[in-house]
Amino acid sequence: MVVAKVKWDNFSLEDFTINPPEKTEWVDGQLIEKADMTLRHGKIQLRLGRYWQDYKDSSGQGGEVYTDVPCRTNQQGRSPDVAYLTPELVAQFGDVATLPQSFPLSAEIVSPTDLAENVLLKAQEYLESGGEEVWLVYPESRWVMVIIENQGLMFKSGQIVSTQKVLKGFSVAVDDLLA
Repeated sequence: MVVAKVKWDNFSLEDFTINPPEKTEWVDGQLIEKADMTLRHGKIQLRLGRYWQDYKDSSGQGGEVYTDVPCRTNQQGRSPDVAYLTPELVAQFGDVATLPQSFPLSAEIVSPTDLAENVLLKAQEYLESGGEEVWLVYPESRWVMVIIENQGLMFKSGQIVSTQKVLKGFSVAVDDLLA
């Protein structure tokens, strides 16, 4: 996702944690706006969120699914495109403005203008801050990368992508997700 600097002088990470402005992240000491979301990006984001929501309900695993919701990593303030919070963490943090750690399961829908290295670093950041599994969804190349602590798995058109550690048992055809 392309980011644009927002003109909020002296906006700290603590400010972000207490009152995060919509569609922003706090990165490297600056508040940035998440920009250039396309219709396709929004459609995939909604679809993945709905799939996770339906699955957590039908499987009885509970928890909550969110879109564009703020969390605090070890060094930044982030807002994953789609995120899942376990029932235990909902009970503990369900009413805070910003989750004080990464979500156990997060997804980023990668835009054509995103730099690959930055997207992978963001996934690593989530994993180092309490996250257990990160999905990187590449609509243009029709790939989904699932990253956990010690491995990354790639799924392409014609394959079924599935969760590895969180929201156990969920799977979806890459073609259905990216349709």
